[in-house]
Amino acid sequence: MPERWPGGARSAAIVAIAVALALLPFAVGTQGNAWVRVIDFALLYVMLALGLNIVVGYAGLLDLGYIAFYAVGAYLYALLASPHLADNFEFIQTLFPDGLHHSIWLILPLGAGIAALFGILLGAPTLRLRGDYLAIVTLGFGEIIRIFLNNLNAPLNLTNGPQGIGNIDPITLGGINLGRTQIGFGIEIPSVHLYYYLFLVIAIAIIVLTVRLQDSRLGRAWMAIRDDELAAQSMGINTRNVKLIAFALGASFGGVAGALFASFQGFVSPESFNLMESVVIVTMVVLGGMGHVPGVILGAVLLAGLPEALRHLAKPLQESVFGHEVIAPEALRMLLFGTAMVAVMLYRPQGLWPAPGKNRKTRGLPPAVQAPDSPR
Repeated sequence: MPERWPGGARSAAIVAIAVALALLPFAVGTQGNAWVRVIDFALLYVMLALGLNIVVGYAGLLDLGYIAFYAVGAYLYALLASPHLADNFEFIQTLFPDGLHHSIWLILPLGAGIAALFGILLGAPTLRLRGDYLAIVTLGFGEIIRIFLNNLNAPLNLTNGPQGIGNIDPITLGGINLGRTQIGFGIEIPSVHLYYYLFLVIAIAIIVLTVRLQDSRLGRAWMAIRDDELAAQSMGINTRNVKLIAFALGASFGGVAGALFASFQGFVSPESFNLMESVVIVTMVVLGGMGHVPGVILGAVLLAGLPEALRHLAKPLQESVFGHEVIAPEALRMLLFGTAMVAVMLYRPQGLWPAPGKNRKTRGLPPAVQAPDSPR
């Protein structure tokens, strides 16, 4: 909210936004629960984009393997909240005859912690790398994780390989199973609506944390490294530790989002964590405006929602104009997606909603991925 707004107007605006967000799934649900599901995935992408924004937008470290942390959180939840391990390991079957069904309150912090550990494992050997070299190494890391998940079905069946893990428990909060339709105040609340409210609360918590980090001493250290690492080091900033913290914190957000994704889908497989997903998340950050939280949220919502809208509208529009389908919806979706990205990079290189009063310049990053300067 603009600081110049009087207190009453700010409070009214906050209440209006809260009411709109609370009613959003019911309004969208009039067109079918599939669209509410799209919003749920948009919130997951907001969490992922904000986590990557710490690494790319704040610290200026180009990471093309961020999807690996999403996969770590998803598979951790799948292993700890499904019968898979009990079905494949006798000692676990003995201890847990009905399979593992741990609480989300245990798995979420554990997923964030393990993903943060993987972030440190990625960051430690890449501290001296910048730009294209860092991008290549992180890209390889993401692919290594996906290949491991695809092949860890022998000799011990840990991930079930390309078949993935199913029968994953939905989240249960206070005895309410989010995987089933619930009745509240005489109103039926479908599962996708319940997950929407959970994802919204967690996304808001991550937004608040990200904004607080931006203005903190740690956030200023990240931005100093992004702008000029040598100058930051000469000013006494421990660039090694600060970079590792950026990798760990960004990865922890990915781990949380991955655990929520696994519970929402009820199934995970390596196909959900391919290179294209990493590229899309990076694109969300760049498209919206790196280092600017509202811009990153805008980029995530646009790239999560518009492709799905194009998928549903492409065929009817072509039939109404040409009388038949000219281009397959999936191909047209990717064509328009690519065209839009080229246009943005040509005419809005700072992103659709860049941080106010901040210019862009390249320091150790490829021209298409430029970080904003700190205010002087």
